[in-house]
Amino acid sequence: MIDKVRVVKVGNKVEIGGNKRFALIAGPCVIETEELVMEVAGKIKDICDRLGIQYIFKASFDKANRSSIHSFRGPGLEKGLEILKKVKEKYNVPVITDVHETWQCKKAAEVVDILQIPAFLCRQTDLLLAAAETGLPVNIKKGQFLAPWDMKNVVTKMEESNNQNILLCERGSTFGYNNMVVDMRSFMEMRKFGYPIVFDVTHAVQRPGGLGTATSGDREYVFPLMRAGLAIGVDAIFAEVHPNPNEAKSDGPNMLFLNDLEEILKVAIKIDDLVKER
Repeated sequence: MIDKVRVVKVGNKVEIGGNKRFALIAGPCVIETEELVMEVAGKIKDICDRLGIQYIFKASFDKANRSSIHSFRGPGLEKGLEILKKVKEKYNVPVITDVHETWQCKKAAEVVDILQIPAFLCRQTDLLLAAAETGLPVNIKKGQFLAPWDMKNVVTKMEESNNQNILLCERGSTFGYNNMVVDMRSFMEMRKFGYPIVFDVTHAVQRPGGLGTATSGDREYVFPLMRAGLAIGVDAIFAEVHPNPNEAKSDGPNMLFLNDLEEILKVAIKIDDLVKER
């Protein structure tokens, strides 16, 4: 797993892959308010600067696959991109957001540094092509319904669209009803394609639809799974973080507390440095 893979550059500063220290992709699940986004981005940036971790800010302008039609989805494309642009300019960090429809890709690419394809949509050819055509790096989450080697077809779609700025993200596989399981072999299988591997440690502990009209999760397993993924040698960690996950408007049960993040990352660095012989 520690064999070098392609280095993918995000923005002007972040480089993922090539046996470098893991990068962190983190932020709240969805843009709730501008104030919340600025608070989380600023604090995580400070932590990462102190610890020497490359950081990409993440938040979604729209959560299009919520369990209930009444669930909070976010501020929408226009307002969401406006807020993400402010984060980028104030904190000088790259930003990433989900896209769900082809027409969103070009518009989002005017602001963000990397696009993200949600797991449920990773086989949507037109969406992949639209994302690839922006020329930006694309973080593609492996579908909960796919074997890791099935991501080869996803990679091929991107490559044949002349975009090799690919990150492959593991977030677990469906295991029975309302449950996710991470097969650690998945990281090694997907890395055979030659691209950096991201571990989405917070969605990996989801229980989709576990609350009936909302998703539940097992936050207590996030840190242990993160340690396991780093021990294998992943290239980036994806984590959703919130000042008070119990009051979050999306994915609260599996998000990390912002106040816990620095101590978690200190341990993460020790594991990553050991595995990558740094």
